[in-house]
Amino acid sequence: MKPTKGLEGREILVELIPLGQYIKAIAVDVKTDTEVSVTGPKSAMPSVHQNNAMRRLEYVMRKKGHLPPEE
Repeated sequence: MKPTKGLEGREILVELIPLGQYIKAIAVDVKTDTEVSVTGPKSAMPSVHQNNAMRRLEYVMRKKGHLPPEE
């Protein structure tokens, strides 16, 4: 999976956990130890869950100042 533009070159761990009819996707930036999670329907492709988690991680890291503001 290709990381979002703001996360390129960073080590990101992504885990998908099935929870009944949903999937919980957890993304962690190894350097800053920033962790986020998102949930979505089990019927969606795994790449959708991974992309959503990565996008949320990028958003949270920008908000915390770990990444420069978006141009």
